[in-house]
Amino acid sequence: MAVALEAGADAIGFVFANSPRRVSVDLARRITRDLPAHVVKVAVMYHPTQTEWDEVAAGFRPDWLQTEAADFIRLTVDQSVVHMPVFRDAESLDADTVAALPQILFEASVSGVGQRANWNRAAELALTTRLMLAGGLNPGNVAAAIRQVSPWGVDVSSGVEVRRGVKDQDKIAAFIAAARITECPDAG
Repeated sequence: MAVALEAGADAIGFVFANSPRRVSVDLARRITRDLPAHVVKVAVMYHPTQTEWDEVAAGFRPDWLQTEAADFIRLTVDQSVVHMPVFRDAESLDADTVAALPQILFEASVSGVGQRANWNRAAELALTTRLMLAGGLNPGNVAAAIRQVSPWGVDVSSGVEVRRGVKDQDKIAAFIAAARITECPDAG
């Protein structure tokens, strides 16, 4: 986490779903105890029960909840937590539903395995809502993705790993640097 903060990350995600990346609520709380206030704490969950969400909400106190769009319909979530519904790249995706939301995370049809989302579809959706692009991003392609899609933000996990669930500090720093360079007016 320190590398991401030093490189200028705006948000740090903590996976509370069944995954090699999963952390406990206690570990996430300890890791973020001294997190600067401007850095967003994201709880990443996959179809949590109300009990699971309540445990994360009370113990970790995230700023955002990133989970499937349908989960928001059935969960009771404190209004201070920003909802970041996940939409997967699929032919059945309803663009009108996306456009009606203030922000979404758009990723490939399968998450966490480095599969790239359709950037053309993402660019269309980014015209209608604040879109966080995920799926298949890495230090070598994130700048091109940002230029093509014009997302509100980018999200990475497997693209900065040496193996599934193990982050690489150099890749984290390179990813953030590549994303940040697109903020400069004369960035190539």
